[in-house]
Amino acid sequence: MPDIRLSVNRRPRTLDVDPAMPLLWALRDHLGLFGTRFGCGTGTCGACTVHLGGQAVRSCVVPVSGAAGQEVTTIEGLSDRGTHPCQLAWLDEDVAQCGYCQPGMIMEAAALLARSSAPTDAEIDRVFTAHICRCGTYNRIRAAVHHAATLARRR
Repeated sequence: MPDIRLSVNRRPRTLDVDPAMPLLWALRDHLGLFGTRFGCGTGTCGACTVHLGGQAVRSCVVPVSGAAGQEVTTIEGLSDRGTHPCQLAWLDEDVAQCGYCQPGMIMEAAALLARSSAPTDAEIDRVFTAHICRCGTYNRIRAAVHHAATLARRR
């Protein structure tokens, strides 16, 4: 197998894995980054969302070879101390119940805020329509995204 080189959370990494392996399993099984969650395996639930080149992607359907040469950011790499505006807003708004889907939700919110500094309810709803939260925390998620946008503008 060829070595696959990529950057994960701003650190160069080389993996000796099957190029077709989903990025999710490379992150979890080979790099020990367990914050990225397995949900459905088909890219429909959003639990495995990471940033690839700054864009939110479903890591369960991206082959690790598709990440070669790009920057991958996981929930562990979003900030050094858990101080990203989205992480802080999630705590302030008490979003999580079971918390299983929340890393993917936070990564999606961070990508949204990178594109739009003040997203509307409609923009937030459109982005999160493709995420599944079994606990139904969608109203708190929307509030947290607005709160995170405010925090980000203050920085």
